[in-house]
Amino acid sequence: MLIGSLIMAASFNCFLNPNQIATGGVSGISTIVQHLTGLNPAITQWALNIPIFLLALWLLGGQFGVKAAVGSVIFPLCVLVTSHLGVPTQNPLLASVYGGIGVGLGLGIVFRGRGSTGGLGLAAQMLHKYTGLSLGFSVAIFDGLVILSSALVFTPENALYGLIGLFVTTKTIDIVQLGFNYAKVAFIISDHTEAIRKAILYDLDRGLTELSGSGGFTGESRTVLMVVVKQNEVSRLKTLVQSVDPQAFVILSETNEVLGEGFKRHA
Repeated sequence: MLIGSLIMAASFNCFLNPNQIATGGVSGISTIVQHLTGLNPAITQWALNIPIFLLALWLLGGQFGVKAAVGSVIFPLCVLVTSHLGVPTQNPLLASVYGGIGVGLGLGIVFRGRGSTGGLGLAAQMLHKYTGLSLGFSVAIFDGLVILSSALVFTPENALYGLIGLFVTTKTIDIVQLGFNYAKVAFIISDHTEAIRKAILYDLDRGLTELSGSGGFTGESRTVLMVVVKQNEVSRLKTLVQSVDPQAFVILSETNEVLGEGFKRHA
């Protein structure tokens, strides 16, 4: 949580805040407040994070634990500590991209440690519970309001840069959480299931799972083979299946993370 918060704070102070780019959240609000009042962003973040946490504790119960409480305090502290860092660029596009990457990297590290930085994420959970709106939509409402406010306080162009930063942050979090180990899951339907099964097991050296299915038109029972392969094994899999049965029906779908033997170890 400390490492992730430091990375987020450094990105905020080096890229986002100096270029008046609000990507949402309490940090975005603090950028707007600093422009209007000159108040240090860390003070604004503490002033919002702590009451939001206490309100969430009251309305949602003690499910957040110590980590959310610590996160609500530690991120503003990191913002205060890193406030002296220089500004590498005045280009708002570069600032939104690199700021988004830094914030996403930091948040991803915090999430991997099962932590939280509090703030509007907790507010979104309260909105989700008491309105029935989805959690993702609740988060989007708060971030959208912050970015819309930045359009009014700064310029509409700043708000557009804020959207770019928010998008980059989201994608970076996914990469930190899931990694680059993308794989493909294949479902194979064929009249030569046994031959294809042996080819995958012994030629491709991959395990597989046999699923029971039935034809939607004929109603006949048939076996569906499911196999997960790495990106560089996709062409070989298709070649093997085609060599056994050129009429085989193959469905390939991307999967972001695979845990288990032959892939990534369980965390």
